[in-house]
Amino acid sequence: MSEQPWFKYYGDIPHSLEYPDKTISQLILETAEKYPENIAYDFMGKKTKFKEFANKIDITAKALLSAGIQKGDRVTIAMPNSPQAVNMFYALNRIGAIGNMIHPLSAEREIAFYLNASKSVAILTLDQFYQKINDIIPDVKQPIKIIVARIQDEFPFSLQVGYSFTNGRKFRGIKTSENILRWKDFIKSGKNYKEELPKDDSKADDVAAILYSGGTTGTTKGILLSNMNINALGLQTAAASGYTNLSEMKMLSVMPIFHGFGLGVGIHTALISGAQCILVPRFSIKTYAKLLKKKKPNFIPGVPTLFEALLRCKELDGVDLSFLKGVFCGGDSLSVELKKTVDKFLKEHNATVQIREGYGATECVTASCLTPKDFNREGSIGVPFLDTFYTIVEQGTENPVTVGADGEICLRGPSVMLGYMDNPKETAQTLRMHADGHIWLHTGDLGFMDEDGFVYFKQRIKRMIVTSGYNVYPSQLENIIDGHEKVSISCVIGVKDDYKMQKIKAFVVPAQGIEPGEGLKKELFDYCRKHIAKYSMPYDIEFRQELPKTLVGKVAYRILEEEEEKRAKTLKIHV
Repeated sequence: MSEQPWFKYYGDIPHSLEYPDKTISQLILETAEKYPENIAYDFMGKKTKFKEFANKIDITAKALLSAGIQKGDRVTIAMPNSPQAVNMFYALNRIGAIGNMIHPLSAEREIAFYLNASKSVAILTLDQFYQKINDIIPDVKQPIKIIVARIQDEFPFSLQVGYSFTNGRKFRGIKTSENILRWKDFIKSGKNYKEELPKDDSKADDVAAILYSGGTTGTTKGILLSNMNINALGLQTAAASGYTNLSEMKMLSVMPIFHGFGLGVGIHTALISGAQCILVPRFSIKTYAKLLKKKKPNFIPGVPTLFEALLRCKELDGVDLSFLKGVFCGGDSLSVELKKTVDKFLKEHNATVQIREGYGATECVTASCLTPKDFNREGSIGVPFLDTFYTIVEQGTENPVTVGADGEICLRGPSVMLGYMDNPKETAQTLRMHADGHIWLHTGDLGFMDEDGFVYFKQRIKRMIVTSGYNVYPSQLENIIDGHEKVSISCVIGVKDDYKMQKIKAFVVPAQGIEPGEGLKKELFDYCRKHIAKYSMPYDIEFRQELPKTLVGKVAYRILEEEEEKRAKTLKIHV
């Protein structure tokens, strides 16, 4: 690999890394042998050492085999950050099966889609989500087992009692059967499994996980990520951290396991480095503040909304944050103003680090570019990871632009996906051979690079809303809303929001003869709650007699966006 111009800004790091020909579970088990007494994860105060974690992976792997799940099978994990989710993810890999990672708050229709698209043979979820999954079983095209876990089973005993008398009482009465298993019974079958685990002959290039994205066209696609992709991401992130040894450090793993950022950085990077994951199942700013004060994590990855919330958190007034060694922001653009404010906040709380913005895509697991540890250029999203290369091309072509000129951001490196699941056409549009003979990932994002290789993001070429770090594709929501019998047509846009960065608004033209009003609005909201994930829900529905159109007859969503921007400015002036 040729030397890149930004090395002089990145400190004393190697110019390239070695990537072992191992699976993700092999790398984890290797780490467990090296650091058996280190804490692998801390969940609500209950700590699990690496040697115990390795044992849990083996038992869970045996439980999978006992349940009839084999190499090559796909199993959906619809879980928050919890020991069951982490153990299952690596156990699946141990037997050569594949984790299909989805948001547990996905709507019923979405879950059915994910199960069918992945051809999953089983799904792991929490008892509180069991009913909606059971309700969609008739819509699933293949036989499927439901494994039901209880979050409180992994709590320390003192917390289990309190939870059982409050939240835990809501989710009782699940009847087990051959295809409905309680996690405890599932694990018991693993402990009773008499045969040895089969030899692990999986390869680095085998599929390890499926994550979901809208790709370049904004329709949901499964992204096939290999063992090499995920391991490379972990090794690159550890190198980019600026520290040579992370084994004594702690990561506050608040980003969710079904998200590339949460899985790749918050969990896998920490675990293969021998570091401790502090698993956070659900984000709230008060809980987060308590964890910062009590656990003193060294690394905190998050999205802009998380850091925006930290700034307003009174529980952190006067708290010494000198233990922080890395503060990483991804999932959405970090404004210059917010970066300055967060950096000031960190300095005032005795932290010696800056917030470091990353950029990437689920098509390369997560980040592929990061602000150097002790240096930044205003407005830049940083420089590429080791062994990852960026180029900027003219939109719609594979022709590089001149330095400083705008174009589509493209990248290549060891974390770039294998392709989209069962979608060769979209894969070919996204992974393209350039004249240099290399395959480049076309991101669908607009930006430029300066003469030193610092990358600058400008805007998305594809239509997408980012709300609290989650990607939402308007066309998908419009298809759902348009499916209601009382809707003629709809348009969904993102509206600027100080906390979420963007919130979602729907404009609806009622069907002929249907009167708009609060009754219809309530009916549509109820319909949306059943078909749309909670994080994708519109905050408002506005009725129109007609929607603005382009010259070719398409809905002119940009006009609606401009109207909302003007409305917001007017409100600010009057306030």
